[in-house]
Amino acid sequence: MEQPAEDYKLIFEKEGVYLHTNAKRSNQDTTIPGFIRVVERAGVPALEWSPLEDEGRSAPAVLYTKKDGEGGEEDTHFDPGYEPDWAVISTVKKDREHVPVRDSVSSVSPAGQWSFSLPLSELYSLRRARFSLGRNFLVLTSRGGHPLPPLHFHRGGTRELFRALQRYIILDQSPVDGRLFLAYPCDSGALSQSFDKLQLLDEGGSDLVMRFIHDPYATTFGGFSKVTNFFRAALRPPDSQVYSRTAQDPSLPPQSDEEPGFELITCGVELGPRPDVTRGQPLDKWEEFLDPEGRVKNPEKVKELVFKGGVTPPLRKEVWKFLLGFYPWNSTAKEREDILRVKTDEYFRMKVQWKSVSEEQEMRNSLLRGYRSLIERDVSRTDRHNTFFSGNDNPGLTLLHDVLMTYCMYNFDLGYVQGMSDLLSPILFVTQNEVESFWCLTGFMELLHQNFEESQEAMKHQLIQLSILLKALDPELCDFLDSQDSGSLCFCFRWLLIWFKREFSFEDILILWEVLWTRLPCDNFHLLIACSILQSQRGELIGSDHDFNTILKHINELTMKLDLQSVLRGAEAIYQQLIQCKELPIKVQQVLGLYIPSSSEEDSPDSQTSETQRLLAQSQAEAASCSSASGPTYP
Repeated sequence: MEQPAEDYKLIFEKEGVYLHTNAKRSNQDTTIPGFIRVVERAGVPALEWSPLEDEGRSAPAVLYTKKDGEGGEEDTHFDPGYEPDWAVISTVKKDREHVPVRDSVSSVSPAGQWSFSLPLSELYSLRRARFSLGRNFLVLTSRGGHPLPPLHFHRGGTRELFRALQRYIILDQSPVDGRLFLAYPCDSGALSQSFDKLQLLDEGGSDLVMRFIHDPYATTFGGFSKVTNFFRAALRPPDSQVYSRTAQDPSLPPQSDEEPGFELITCGVELGPRPDVTRGQPLDKWEEFLDPEGRVKNPEKVKELVFKGGVTPPLRKEVWKFLLGFYPWNSTAKEREDILRVKTDEYFRMKVQWKSVSEEQEMRNSLLRGYRSLIERDVSRTDRHNTFFSGNDNPGLTLLHDVLMTYCMYNFDLGYVQGMSDLLSPILFVTQNEVESFWCLTGFMELLHQNFEESQEAMKHQLIQLSILLKALDPELCDFLDSQDSGSLCFCFRWLLIWFKREFSFEDILILWEVLWTRLPCDNFHLLIACSILQSQRGELIGSDHDFNTILKHINELTMKLDLQSVLRGAEAIYQQLIQCKELPIKVQQVLGLYIPSSSEEDSPDSQTSETQRLLAQSQAEAASCSSASGPTYP
């Protein structure tokens, strides 16, 4: 029977949402395309999914988890697939009062069998997740504790769905899992009823709940005598980044640049204007920075000049050895002679170790044999367009090979990983010295060695940090990339792995790396460079009908087309814009190395005495005002 038009209202609809059943029956689809909708039926909001082939039929009814004492008729023809807990969708019924049960079930196709409609009052949580290079998917859990089959958004739309749901419920981000959102009713009456039934309040529910909504921090610790981990996700100071605007005052209309509840899933912040910055001239005088014994008199000034303009080619061979830690900044000329002699002896001792391995020995050393094979393959294709490495039987290629093999002896735990030859070739080109290039490489690897570890945890962490920065700088761009299933920014992986080595020309890389080696103006300046590149492509990305594959293709086609000086100006301007923000989110400060923990955050035995004290300390720390730096001079 058709639903009366006045009783049905479509709030949100998205096509291309696939339900993955993993059903055991061979005649059932395991991947079913369909629609996700937020609707109102007789004034009751619900979240519905139906397959494409079910279009034109009214949405099915779902027997969701019943309260004690309530009945629910089970349809034994329904098979929830391999996961029994999915039986929360316990039956699918089509106008059961008019159609015999046998006919109703037989009329539903295997795909239509998976249709569901979940009242939002029964929604307990949503978990947003994605495969490493795949698409967004959601796992919904009912208040009975049962997950529904995962919904895969092949055409994006998870952000839009969240915004539609925010009209009816509060989605609060879990403090221990950034992908998990807990659902709470928007109206204080329902929240009061929930508190009363849980018997967590020592006073009347309604009055206290109203105070809880307007001041959750003070009310929680003043009125809850039985607070447990159940409320950990709900306890936030009023000025928390994830504190819902709807909860503060449901009557307030959203502002023009604000979407309801959007704070839950972005780090957007009001930033001031982005200043104009200029690049300087390269460092072209070295002797004037040395005292009579050869010490560098003002290392910080040297670093600042290098950051602003790089180094002239004739000075790179000397200055790089300081930037990469081969020579200490305070060493005398005599001390550097001693260092070079000691380092030369150490290098050749390690080189002899692999040079003296016989072919027979190497046949029984699969690890060394594997390293040699990888190195020989990578050396043969590294920077062959550069005259120092071009041609056959080039001595530059031999040096590249020997230094990398010796590094395996120096750091056998890491050994050789593809991409390391890209790090060495510019250093070897500048120093044109085997020993010096080796020790400069070790200094460079001190900065990047975690990028090459097998777990890839450091790379994942950097991509998360990049996402945090981009959300603060340009929420719209970040949302667009996320909606196109590239929210993990995995297309930036190569940028961060080898510090943009393949994105710029060889000469530009020499400048970029010496800028980054100064470690100015902050930690993770390379992430600001990535943000600068992304924002420079903003119009092309947002203004085009790009999906993940075309975004990846566009990013790859930027190789050798980027203007380094423009990118560096943009990255420095971003930094200055961020540090001038008086309410810069703590997560952004942490990425840039600007955050100084307050004394209330320091660990102490007393801070572990109770859950309430721990939450109080955390809330105080989050509410603490953040100090901000200013000015173009970098410490």
